[in-house]
Amino acid sequence: MTQASLSGQIALVTGASRGIGAATALALAARGAHLILVARTPGGLEEVEERIHAGGGTATIAPIDLADGDVVGRLADAVASRWGRLDLLVLNAAMLGTLSPVPSIDPRELSRLLTLNVGANQALIAAFDPLLRASPRARVVGLTSSVGRSPRAFWGGYGASKAALETLLLAYADEMANLGDLRVALVDPGATATPMRAQAFPGEDPATLKPPSAVGEAVATLLEGDFATGHRMRVPG
Repeated sequence: MTQASLSGQIALVTGASRGIGAATALALAARGAHLILVARTPGGLEEVEERIHAGGGTATIAPIDLADGDVVGRLADAVASRWGRLDLLVLNAAMLGTLSPVPSIDPRELSRLLTLNVGANQALIAAFDPLLRASPRARVVGLTSSVGRSPRAFWGGYGASKAALETLLLAYADEMANLGDLRVALVDPGATATPMRAQAFPGEDPATLKPPSAVGEAVATLLEGDFATGHRMRVPG
């Protein structure tokens, strides 16, 4: 693919202020897409926006709390009025929560975790579904984790949220299978040097892990090519 392989495409990335989300946004912008950067922290979004502009790309920041469903709807309305469609949607934002035995999970924290990791993604799909259908080539990617398919001790809350996300996205993929060229994929980034990984494994040397840019490039390469809807990918390294 050429450097401008996604030229003219409108892409929205959640959790875009740092880590894998920021790296994915930068990789998509380098391929010519216009980025809508979504996260709670304006400062981080502005830094990513500046990096995109410095590289010759274009971006729009949207500092919002995805747990607020009304805000998600207003964002979709704004995108509809400006562009009339959405071509690429990367569902990356998530929280880890406290790693603990299942009987010790704080129900209030679990509710917050499920709201962001599952409910907010459903709200995004619901709000942007008409705009995705308006695209001649829509692609949706959800970032998942191995613990969503292979349960692990102390990861019950986070793993349950990723299992639910996978079911949600694969059901959407099945629903859209015969309604135009709208395809859905799941990407497991594997061990990556991100703030979330450092929270989960505080004693780990990040130098032994692949950088977020490796995942961002892998997601961007997936999105510029063709894949069967329901595709799963684990980023090596």
